Amino acid sequence: METYQGYIDHFLFYNDSNGYGVLELCTEDDDIICTGNFTGFGQGETVEISGEWTEHPTYGPQFKCASIIAIEPTGILDMERYLASGAVKGVGPSTAKKIIKKFGKDTFRIIEEEPERLAEISGISERKAREIATQLEERKDLRDTVMLLQKYGISNNLAIKLYENYGQSIRMILSRNPYRLADEIDGIGFKKADEIAKIAGIEIDSQFRIHCGIQYVLKQATIDGHTYLPEDELIMRSYELLGVPESVIASELPNLIIDKKLISKKEAEGEVHYYSSVMYYEELGAAAMLHDLASYTVNVSEEKLERRISEIEAKLDIELDELQRMAVRKAATSGVLILTGGPGTGKTTTINSIINYYVDEGMDIMLAAPTGRAAKRMTEATGYEARTIHRMLELNGASAESGNMARFERNADNPLEADAIIIDEASMVDINLFYALLKAIIPGTRLIIVGDDNQLPSVGPGQVLHDLISTDAYPRATLTRIFRQAAESDIVMNAHKINSGEKIQLDNKSRDFFFLERNDAKVIYKHMVELITKKLPGYVEASPMQIQVLTPTRIGALGVEALNKILQQYINPQSRDKEEINYGENLFRVGDKVMQIKNNYNLEWEIMSSYGIAADKGMGVFNGDIGTIIAINKPLQNLVVEFDDKRQVTYSFNGLDELELAYAVTIHKSQGSEYPAIIMPLLGGPRQLLNRNLLYTGVTRAKKCVTILGSRDTIDTMINNANEKKRYSGLASRIREVEGLI
Repeated sequence: METYQGYIDHFLFYNDSNGYGVLELCTEDDDIICTGNFTGFGQGETVEISGEWTEHPTYGPQFKCASIIAIEPTGILDMERYLASGAVKGVGPSTAKKIIKKFGKDTFRIIEEEPERLAEISGISERKAREIATQLEERKDLRDTVMLLQKYGISNNLAIKLYENYGQSIRMILSRNPYRLADEIDGIGFKKADEIAKIAGIEIDSQFRIHCGIQYVLKQATIDGHTYLPEDELIMRSYELLGVPESVIASELPNLIIDKKLISKKEAEGEVHYYSSVMYYEELGAAAMLHDLASYTVNVSEEKLERRISEIEAKLDIELDELQRMAVRKAATSGVLILTGGPGTGKTTTINSIINYYVDEGMDIMLAAPTGRAAKRMTEATGYEARTIHRMLELNGASAESGNMARFERNADNPLEADAIIIDEASMVDINLFYALLKAIIPGTRLIIVGDDNQLPSVGPGQVLHDLISTDAYPRATLTRIFRQAAESDIVMNAHKINSGEKIQLDNKSRDFFFLERNDAKVIYKHMVELITKKLPGYVEASPMQIQVLTPTRIGALGVEALNKILQQYINPQSRDKEEINYGENLFRVGDKVMQIKNNYNLEWEIMSSYGIAADKGMGVFNGDIGTIIAINKPLQNLVVEFDDKRQVTYSFNGLDELELAYAVTIHKSQGSEYPAIIMPLLGGPRQLLNRNLLYTGVTRAKKCVTILGSRDTIDTMINNANEKKRYSGLASRIREVEGLI
């Protein structure tokens, strides 16, 4: 590793979001182009950098900086250069020259110890003198803090964030209670705080540590879909994390309740459940708001209803069965309606009939779904514009400048302006989104919740649709009849057989459901590639990029991670015309199909017009959104993804941990999507993943063709395994309380 000293002449490029920059460093011998993280450093500063030389294919030799530290300017020229660089607001070249001429080598001591003497110079008032001293001190404090925090394993970006939040008091926080950072700062969770605490010498049985650890366990539980944990499980998980006696953990639970960090609830069956305050009040609030919405009813004569339904049938040239007619009746008279049914049971026809009833009544309606793909399908099926729930609620991302958190503009103070709202694919809606949606709906607005309860539950916490149905608290219509046209599809019929626990025919006499018995992963790779690149595109009239591989697992020979690397080689092979970038274990290439793997409310998107002008823009990209990489800009350290709904999003290279290849995705992440053809490799795996619910969800994602590669035994195992992963969700209990059902 080589080391150089010099001053920063200027920045050729600097990315505020991640601190990455390209600068020119002037040393005694030469001017050097340096790349690296230069957070907290500015033009004119004297620094010492360490690193190694690299060769850029376009820009030639560059010095890749591994570390950088500030050096106090000692020479008169260095001091003048720094003051004149613009690092200190209000001091330009002329003023810098005057200061240096007056105080010479003693300049920085004078500014630090006797700043009022700067007022001896013409043009500098006492106020300006104090401002100059304060700015220099703040920059020094910042650099000192960054260097201190590096000893705790804290990155420069995070160090600056901590300094901006706490100033010099960060030193006291680190020495007394670093776990406070986990509560107050995004980007620091329990594990990071625990690492810092260990370096700081905090004892493992510290009350701060135990409190933070218990809250972390509950937060991690939400990642598994839970909104609470039973007392025994919370204590056990906390013990596994903290390594302190269970009795100590149990003794701290009342203190967290007193501090309003936890809510304990003794349920009807006698078990005590522990919630984070946020989760509990979201479920309770949702139950209360549903009660208010459901209390609104409309009296319509039976004669009028039957006449109106007949008019709708004639208008749409359809014939509704009795269950569909009942759904329309309930939609006409109820404040809340739950509409459920499997594939081919006429949900879309029923939704269209309800829409026509509302429109003919002169009502304003809004349609929405949890994902962009689901909203697009809803639009195509109804002819009315559907949006994602996030867009309907007008998501506004966080702002570092204003300090505002991400929020929905539509809420209790600014409700949605609609007479009726229809939400499709409700099985995907988690409690956080459902609560936000209900806050934006005023009583008197009809709410129609549509979904298939046999699909997998939401990726986020809760099981909203399942809980709504299980309470029997609201009007519900369940469609069960499979219509003739749907009955001609083996995709539909096999889906229903799977859901009923029946064996399915795998004799390949079908036109849309195929099975290839293959018991070797490498053989499955070969056939999968052949199907995607040669056989299926013509058969289903779709491109290879539109054909989706769905798999139960992330890891293993037939998991997402292995399959994506193989499929990338054949669907989007390396080419001189395609820029690519390595990030961790991933290789991203222009033309790759990628997926966003976590909700990010702060990513800005644009929809470009044919003239290259932004026709629409907004905030937020969400877990499961799929798009294509359309550009990689190495000099700017970013890439651009265009998602299925034409939204274009720019990712900095340090944000690529939110993306992964999506030629293959887990069945769970495919919810709400529909593909011309799907391929499912099924060849063993963990029993908890090989269940009926997962197979049913995967099969129902296909529009024209399902192909399963694997073993009959695995398919039979999944059909016979009706056990789903247990979810702890309290919404049903809160609804029963509010409705007086317990």
